[in-house]
Amino acid sequence: MTNSVLSAGSPDDADRRLWLGAATVAGGAGLVATAVPFVASLAPSEKARALGAPVDVDLASLRPGELRTVEWRGKPVFVLRRTPEMIDALARHDALLADPQSRRSEQPESARNALRSSRSELAVIEAVCTHLGCVPSFRPTPGSPDIGAQWPGGFYCPCHGSKFDLAGRVFKNVPAPTNLTVPPHRFLSETVLLIGADPTA
Repeated sequence: MTNSVLSAGSPDDADRRLWLGAATVAGGAGLVATAVPFVASLAPSEKARALGAPVDVDLASLRPGELRTVEWRGKPVFVLRRTPEMIDALARHDALLADPQSRRSEQPESARNALRSSRSELAVIEAVCTHLGCVPSFRPTPGSPDIGAQWPGGFYCPCHGSKFDLAGRVFKNVPAPTNLTVPPHRFLSETVLLIGADPTA
């Protein structure tokens, strides 16, 4: 009986409760400190968000015949303001093309036409050759000697000789199997293009 009275009110018992409480608080704090960085690591990084985010392009300073290259999702995208002469030329060389109506290529529904664009003067085309992923060069001058007398102007991939016209349509008898991809895009205004956005939004 003497022992039970001593153990119930002994200083050792109070010390145990104090240490147990302190250990519980410290353990909880350690758990939170470990969990917060772990949970934060599951969220996409700023870089990952940027790579998937739509990209604004200011068209106000883009002159007729000028090409601008922007990056979207880690890929280059050509934005070309075609001249009236370039647009007219696109209607005259269907016989040279493998898929002139873009039936086997990737583009938004609004760009499923001969110009592959919802605005005739503006071409928005992923600058990634559909053969091995090289970046084609912009060769707008017709009849370039190193490409051929029938060359109407367009994009030429020097790696393996694939040729695309100024709408990104692939020529016959080249390594690239399909037209260049037209990414999803829409126009926020007359002078602002948004690449990577649903065209129907």
